[in-house]
Amino acid sequence: MPSTGLSLGPKLRYLVERARRIDVGSVIERAKEVHEQHGKAVPLVVADMLWSAARRDVAFQDYVDYDFAILTREERATFMTHPVSMQLAAKYAHPDHRVLFENKIEFNRRFDRFLRREWLVVEAGNADAVRAFVEKHGTIVAKVPVSHMGLGVHRYHAEEVQDWAAFHRGLLERDEILLEEVIVQHPDLAAVCPGTVNTTRITAFNDGSDVHILAIAQKFGRGAVSDQMSFGGFYTMLDDAGHAIGAGYDSHGHVHEKHPDTGFPIAQFQLPFMEEVRAFIDRVARIVPQVQYVGWDVVVSPDGPVLVEGNWGAGVYENKPSVTGIRTGHKPRYRKAIGF
Repeated sequence: MPSTGLSLGPKLRYLVERARRIDVGSVIERAKEVHEQHGKAVPLVVADMLWSAARRDVAFQDYVDYDFAILTREERATFMTHPVSMQLAAKYAHPDHRVLFENKIEFNRRFDRFLRREWLVVEAGNADAVRAFVEKHGTIVAKVPVSHMGLGVHRYHAEEVQDWAAFHRGLLERDEILLEEVIVQHPDLAAVCPGTVNTTRITAFNDGSDVHILAIAQKFGRGAVSDQMSFGGFYTMLDDAGHAIGAGYDSHGHVHEKHPDTGFPIAQFQLPFMEEVRAFIDRVARIVPQVQYVGWDVVVSPDGPVLVEGNWGAGVYENKPSVTGIRTGHKPRYRKAIGF
């Protein structure tokens, strides 16, 4: 196992790069959001945000999302932040193995037995195979192999295709060359949002012996092909038993006591098959031991969990105190498991 702790070098490089790219206007706009939410003076918020970024590794959006303006210094210290997560990702993902998580086709090949769905790569000359695949499944998901935040993902319906040669050609031109069978989600997930396959983000760390689950976030869509925020999605944190700890929220200031489309009370959500999900993560996290810190996206189907993808740049999903009433975050769990 690599040595524990985060070295000073990556942090200094991050701070220098962040200072070079700082957008003062963006900082002020975020400070205004904080003022509207919590009544704090904008100049004081700006100063606090800059101080927190420089000294506490707090991204500006983290400051807004996790309600730092109303937290004490001790409470703030319990929250995981994106800069710290980025440093962990860089330290605990061997560069030679990151491509397995960056390229969806390579990921599918390595983790095929955990996907539990059919998939096909679009290539020159396989228009007939593409047609057969799409017609077999009726609706499929097409993905760009390298993308982020749910971008480059589209749904296609066989009944809407008039020219299969043109359809095949269009997939190649748009680089939507990974086709997948649509995942059937558990009825408990469909009850919240039936139009989107709602994924569970499980951030985990493989210390070489044990796999530690650090945080669990349940994402919900709004009927689009993806549940990412760029598609109108939001999330809620789950406790160790898989139960929501409060309402849903996003990084755009929206809070959802109930799902906007179905009226489902988000705080009442319970992830089914939670014990099976834990065992599933323990297995998948050991497949590529050279990448220890991963944000795993899974979907619970009627028969148990299936794997969507893994993110070596795990990102951060955290508690929002003004929504849940809980004024602490998950960082102590990260520290205990990883030792930084």
